[in-house]
Amino acid sequence: MVNVNIKFNGRDYLLACEDGQEEDLEKLTNQLNEKFNKLKSDLGNLGEAKLLLITTIQIMDELLTVKSTLKKLKDHNNELEKKFKEIKDLSITYKENRDLEVRKLDNDLNELKASIENNEKNYTEIINKVNDSINAFITKAS
Repeated sequence: MVNVNIKFNGRDYLLACEDGQEEDLEKLTNQLNEKFNKLKSDLGNLGEAKLLLITTIQIMDELLTVKSTLKKLKDHNNELEKKFKEIKDLSITYKENRDLEVRKLDNDLNELKASIENNEKNYTEIINKVNDSINAFITKAS
């Protein structure tokens, strides 16, 4: 812990903070002084305790606003994460369905090729039989 001399409302205070946090403490004190002095300027000198109370209430109001905004952003982020997951799942399902369809079409194509080859073989056999029959008929007729 280190001691830091800060000035608030014209008075010096000695505060302790973690080593390395001195600059942050000074910045926070300066911001508190600014808020306090603005209220003092706007409302007049109502007394240090009352001005500190009002300053604290304003700071707490800002904190609640930030927390509310943070909650909304987290909720929005959660919604986006859900939508992203849905889109990712849909994409995976689409890819799986597409791959399945490609395999089915490939199988259908192979079956069609086999059918064509079989038909060509049968056609060739039929033509050969017809030719043989015609030749046999011509041979008998001559």
